[in-house]
Amino acid sequence: MSRFEGQVAVVTGAGGGIGTEIARRFSREGAHVIVCDVTRDSAQRTVDVIASEGGSASPAAFDVADPAKVAEFASDALASHGRVDVLVNNAGINRRGPLLSLTDDDWHTTMRVNVDSMFYMCRAFLPSMVDAGRGAIVNIGSQWGMYPAPGHIAYNVSKAAVIAFSQNLARDYAPMGVRVNVVCPGEILTPMVEAGLAQKGVDVSELAAKVPYGRLGKPEEVAALVAFLASDEAAYMCGSVVEITGAQAVC
Repeated sequence: MSRFEGQVAVVTGAGGGIGTEIARRFSREGAHVIVCDVTRDSAQRTVDVIASEGGSASPAAFDVADPAKVAEFASDALASHGRVDVLVNNAGINRRGPLLSLTDDDWHTTMRVNVDSMFYMCRAFLPSMVDAGRGAIVNIGSQWGMYPAPGHIAYNVSKAAVIAFSQNLARDYAPMGVRVNVVCPGEILTPMVEAGLAQKGVDVSELAAKVPYGRLGKPEEVAALVAFLASDEAAYMCGSVVEITGAQAVC
């Protein structure tokens, strides 16, 4: 498939896990991918993987929660490539705990990285998409933004905000040809999740038993959904909130 031939895609949080698979998917379908991560080494690792597969990618290291850095990055990206057709806001963190266990920093940092970053990134790239009369933005939410999991209030609230932000953005900019959609993954077996389970002494099968489909999701399955939503095959999907959970509705 070459649904993104000649296009430019920006993917944040692409230095590992789901972000890496999203970047690889767009590359395999013909896009030049700008791989964004907070550390250059992580971004470069993904770029190296894409290059080894014959794809085209370049790294960008900056803090997505810093409006000045985001504006600088967007200006450079548009100057270098002339366009950005797809923006995937995937960067995120999870500061765990119920309300009374959280610090001010836990709360504000979660909101900065998970929500404010989308505001800054979309604000930076929307003008060029509006000028072009087309563009696709896919924001990564979470099942927990719809069905809150106990003990994760900061993360849950931030992901609920991602959904609301995305739906508002879709309604405001659909008339200009820009589509905005949200992907809400459930339990996905990323290296980070696997390491976290191992640290707690929990086997993957125990978590998988809670999923009606009988297993955890794969990062490449999330990537496939993101690519579909960004493609012309999903031309009438705008403001959609799409779950990918293996039928798990509650946590």
